[in-house]
Amino acid sequence: MSTARRPAVIVDPYSSGALFAPAFQQAGVPVLALVSSPVPPQVYAASFRPQDYPEVITHHGDLAQTQRRLRELDPLCVLPGCESGVELADRLTAAVLPELANVPELTDARRHKGAMAEAVARAGLPTIPQICTDDPGRVAAWIAESGLAGRDLVVKPPKSAGTDGVTKVPGGRGWQQVFEGQIGRPNRLGLVNEQLLVQEYAVGTEYVVDLFSHGGEHTVADVCRYGKVDNGVHMAVYESLVWLAPEDPVVPVVTAYAKQVLDAVGLRYGTAHVELMLTADGPRLIEVGVRPHGGGHPRYCRAATGDSQVDRAVRYFTGQGEIPGDYQLRRHVRVAFLMSRTAGVVRSAASLSAIGELASHFESVINVRAGDRIGVTEDLFATFDLGFVVLAHPDREQVLADEAAVRRAEAGLEVLAEAVPT
Repeated sequence: MSTARRPAVIVDPYSSGALFAPAFQQAGVPVLALVSSPVPPQVYAASFRPQDYPEVITHHGDLAQTQRRLRELDPLCVLPGCESGVELADRLTAAVLPELANVPELTDARRHKGAMAEAVARAGLPTIPQICTDDPGRVAAWIAESGLAGRDLVVKPPKSAGTDGVTKVPGGRGWQQVFEGQIGRPNRLGLVNEQLLVQEYAVGTEYVVDLFSHGGEHTVADVCRYGKVDNGVHMAVYESLVWLAPEDPVVPVVTAYAKQVLDAVGLRYGTAHVELMLTADGPRLIEVGVRPHGGGHPRYCRAATGDSQVDRAVRYFTGQGEIPGDYQLRRHVRVAFLMSRTAGVVRSAASLSAIGELASHFESVINVRAGDRIGVTEDLFATFDLGFVVLAHPDREQVLADEAAVRRAEAGLEVLAEAVPT
């Protein structure tokens, strides 16, 4: 196969990973899909577009067989599209394209939230106090030894995604029930929670730093601030996302920490997003995802900055452009995530119809209709079941005014609450 036609291979091209196909194709490079299981995880199934790929390779568990097929293809790169493809892409790259590999010994630290926190702590970076185990007895001892009795805690699966299973335990009361309710059960990616991570609840403002790395050099594609709220017992429910200007004083603080985190987990090539809490004592890692920021984020990043992680990856691996170290903010962009605080049947969604007419409306995904049965929004997957609105405009005040209009429309959603069984 000639160099010009060497394909890019995307492992599990779901969620934002689906954006690699049109970007590589526009650069004149064929793209193949490699799926880590015959059937995509249910939460990602709707985003899979097999028609975008001349070949879809299915990995049936035989790593050597899949490696042989990739060596025949002589790919330009093997990149994970979403969380479920991270480990397989890592191992295939190390075997087939070792010159583009991340540090092999740290593969677990790029996927398992407990292992990544340990790697970051070993590198000397401050982290949130936590323990990862399958033994509630060890958790109880750790809480006592760490002086966290009576403090707010968080319980979450170490290999979930989209805030699935992330549970706040106020005052630490009832953490055992939360732990026992999740241990040994499958998460929304279909993986059994063989361990759970229990950590101190970190207080501060959450940010995400999106990066593209090559040769161990980490370039910043954008920095965003999350707005998350508690929704009953469910913590970290997405409310908003806003792109920050690079001159914002927070940006150098969070980007410096994020780059050190990527060094600590051994990322040398590829896209990543680092979620962190900026506390009174400085940045603290929440988690790393070594794949594109999900939910279509790279497309909205283009609207804000004119560039994205996906675009940088394509330019680098095809040799068709420069990779800047930072970014510029060209338009003010905010995402308003819809949320339901009530479970029931939607009587009317008419209030949402005017959202598309807002001056800064860029894109909206509204999945709720009259007659739909909806639940209380508990995680990012449930948020996407309802929808979200992307606002983009040169005038920040216009964006803020339109965001307020979205919230008024959301408040006008009529839901007939279901009776709670007694």
